[in-house]
Amino acid sequence: MGEEIDKQTFTSGDFSQFQKQLVEETALLQQWFDEQKFSEHKPVGGFELEVWLVDKQIQAQAINEQFLERLNNPLVVPELAQFNVELNGTPEALEGDILSRMMSELQNTCHRCAETASELDSQLMMIGVLPTLADTDLCLENMSKMRRYAALNEQVMRLRQGRPIQLDINGREHCRNTHYNVMLEAAATSFQIHIQVPQTEALRYYNASLAISAPMLALSTNSPFLFGQSVWEETRIPLFEQSVELGGLGDASRGPLKRVSFGSGYARESLMECFTENLQHFPVLLPIIKKSHHDTDLTASSNLMAHVQMHNGTVWRWNRPLIGFNQKGEPHIRIEHRVVPAGPTVVDTVANAAMFFGLVEAVAKRDIPIEKEMEFATVKDDFYRAAKLGLQSHIHWLGKSMTAQRLILDELLPVAKKGLQQLKINDADIEYYLGIIEQRVSTGRTGSAWQRQRAEQLNGDLQAMSCDYLKWQQSGKPVHEWL
Repeated sequence: MGEEIDKQTFTSGDFSQFQKQLVEETALLQQWFDEQKFSEHKPVGGFELEVWLVDKQIQAQAINEQFLERLNNPLVVPELAQFNVELNGTPEALEGDILSRMMSELQNTCHRCAETASELDSQLMMIGVLPTLADTDLCLENMSKMRRYAALNEQVMRLRQGRPIQLDINGREHCRNTHYNVMLEAAATSFQIHIQVPQTEALRYYNASLAISAPMLALSTNSPFLFGQSVWEETRIPLFEQSVELGGLGDASRGPLKRVSFGSGYARESLMECFTENLQHFPVLLPIIKKSHHDTDLTASSNLMAHVQMHNGTVWRWNRPLIGFNQKGEPHIRIEHRVVPAGPTVVDTVANAAMFFGLVEAVAKRDIPIEKEMEFATVKDDFYRAAKLGLQSHIHWLGKSMTAQRLILDELLPVAKKGLQQLKINDADIEYYLGIIEQRVSTGRTGSAWQRQRAEQLNGDLQAMSCDYLKWQQSGKPVHEWL
């Protein structure tokens, strides 16, 4: 969704032409799936990390245009709000010292970003929801100066027929809010983990990603506060779902299919089902017409799927299949795991990625497919329970039910270790990064737990707590070592 567009207002003809192109491309995509046209390769890992720009008082600072111009790094791009940017990692094969290299790259990028921010009297902060964020920060004046975001806002509100967005999250406190644009979405920042997989195994990886979402969320929660209120352990989940509250065709907002959701079920035959669902159930939001390619030669430009990719970019499943292209123009499939929040530190972030890569690999390669042993409805319910209660939520796993904390320590850490070993990740890296997860979970010291405890010690002063949080983040120590 970071690519700029050439206009922000559309005619009915634009929508008709885009829909025609989308139908044609979806049919071609079905053909690619049927003929197994996707490149075969070992799993490849990558990531996107959304971060905040804040001032010395830890208030959101809307300066990403100046920041990005001064930084001049193509891997760092604007987000919806001017106080957010996105850091992208370089995709690499999941083997050997990939985790160390991911850590080194992210550290270097964060260091350069922090230096640039400092030159603008700003600071870089990784956190799911900024505790000091005010409702008034989420105004159109603070939207990034890109036509894409203005168009997105215009079209979402058009489909809502001008009805305001009603935020209603009942957690430790009841957070209610009325908003008249999509800027609520900017309050939630994520660490999105990508895994590029062979077509022959893509269904297994996708279903595995769904199955491990609840424990992945429970171990990484970092968003307990919103607009000064204490809400869910990972408030970012309901916040994002409600901030772009649109149903499917005809705005069937009370129906089962939403644009931001856990999805409608496991994939049964192939990931093509998600793209068919996109076409059949979700109206076009951004009808950006790309030059048509009638040539189906796979060495042609990725414009072959430009409309499919654009449309898929406006359906935000928590686990989202993506179609991409390599330098030879060959298509590939990757899965975007959108569950994990940003922060608390770079090392915690890489540990979260290690846990995901290990778990998804081991679960995808099980003799019995996970979807045969765990009902989708149960997996989905567990996901929202984990968002609300974190490590203390009860999660189901292969016929057992226990707290997420016990499940991760007793069952899932060994599974993740096995998966990383199957990928031939360096033993030292496996021990180091999974050791961080083990310490975080056994102490119960997630980002959310630390924020709550520190806020209580400071009599609810979220600004002081956020200052302390940022100091600890800058120390580089994993969150379980924070005092």
